[in-house]
Amino acid sequence: RRSSRMATFSFLWANQPQRGDFGFGGLGLGALSSSLSSGSVSLSVSGSLSCRFASSHSCASRHHRCSDVRASGVRGGSSGVQGCCSRLVSRGGSYFGRSSWGASQQQPQLQQQRSFASSSSSSSSSNFPESTVYGGPIANPVDGGGGAAPRVTVRTVAAKYKKHEKLVMMTAYDYPSARLCDATPDIDMVLVGDSVAMVVHGHDTTLPITLDEMIVHSRAVVRGAKRPLIIGDLPFGSFETTPSDAVRAAVRMLKEGNVDAVKIEGSSDARLAAVSAISDAGIAVMGHVGLTPQSISAIGGFRPTGRTAEEAISVLDGAKRLQDAGCFAVVLECVPASVARAVTERLSIPTIGIGAGVHTSGQVLVFHDLLGIAQHPHHATVTPRFCKQYAQAGIVIAEGLAQYASEVKQAEFPSDKYSPYKMGDGAMDEFQKLLAERGE
Repeated sequence: RRSSRMATFSFLWANQPQRGDFGFGGLGLGALSSSLSSGSVSLSVSGSLSCRFASSHSCASRHHRCSDVRASGVRGGSSGVQGCCSRLVSRGGSYFGRSSWGASQQQPQLQQQRSFASSSSSSSSSNFPESTVYGGPIANPVDGGGGAAPRVTVRTVAAKYKKHEKLVMMTAYDYPSARLCDATPDIDMVLVGDSVAMVVHGHDTTLPITLDEMIVHSRAVVRGAKRPLIIGDLPFGSFETTPSDAVRAAVRMLKEGNVDAVKIEGSSDARLAAVSAISDAGIAVMGHVGLTPQSISAIGGFRPTGRTAEEAISVLDGAKRLQDAGCFAVVLECVPASVARAVTERLSIPTIGIGAGVHTSGQVLVFHDLLGIAQHPHHATVTPRFCKQYAQAGIVIAEGLAQYASEVKQAEFPSDKYSPYKMGDGAMDEFQKLLAERGE
């Protein structure tokens, strides 16, 4: 009992400064000791650990309820907690957790116990591996489906690649587009691309977008997409100077943007050093060769590459070097299909093509391009020739906006159907009386 009290106090003290660590209500402890390191909590359990809510509570996914969380065993001196709400990740031997279990969600009995509770601001975080000693993250059910689809991780991507399954990646820059991607079961990965600078912000290149802006977009996407693997572009100027700067930028994308992995353009020595450093820091990295939009100052604009033998060799060597530096996949942009095929056949990691033919391991397109959303001159100038439009959403949107404007001008909207709020019996007469008293 004394050991339990001390551990509970240690948990509460360690958890207070944190921004959304995991919280348990009602801990039943055997002999438990806690060690604190850099704000994290490492647990060693010699007895049994169980956790049970006084009554069921709503989980962050909003699609199920849970009332029981059980110990899932001990590995490497750390306890594992298995439950529908657990969202935990291993970092350097210690286990970290985040959950939606906040003080506001606990029952009064648990609030009195105050065993281990924190207010979580990161219930929408996505960067938690599925295969840990814990239960792993639970994805939102696919819209229209009956159950939750398993989350995609880098291990999922590698497994599909080994089985020669085509990989599907789509860009998303905000919550609505992320929700649509999340509801499409065959989309494996979502890229929060620096192309947002052109597609959403209206710039002529990707160069102006900042790391802070990429983090804002990443947060919105993570809140909307719970199932796909989410990759965030490191923007121009955030990682080129030193490997340390690259690691800092990548860490911010994970800690603040909550993405699962980052993407880096190019295969120069400096960028390879950045990839290696980020990978060594425990962060998954996707590479990018071929047309690299962040390098348009040096290459003289948006131009395809690999059309000569020397350029093709350069694309291949760059992809190989990115693989050796630790990338889990490589994007091939705007290269001949024959070159992309040769690169894909010589790598042992997936290739994701964009304007690179059908022989890559997977494909990626820009959300707005694919759906034909933006119907304005600027967008027409930046939509690449290789993009197939699967819908003309922009036309439908334009028609809807025009009809709305017309109905407002003709006093047709809002009709009684869209004016649902009514005054109670006699309230209008009273209102008129009050106006008359005021001389209005």
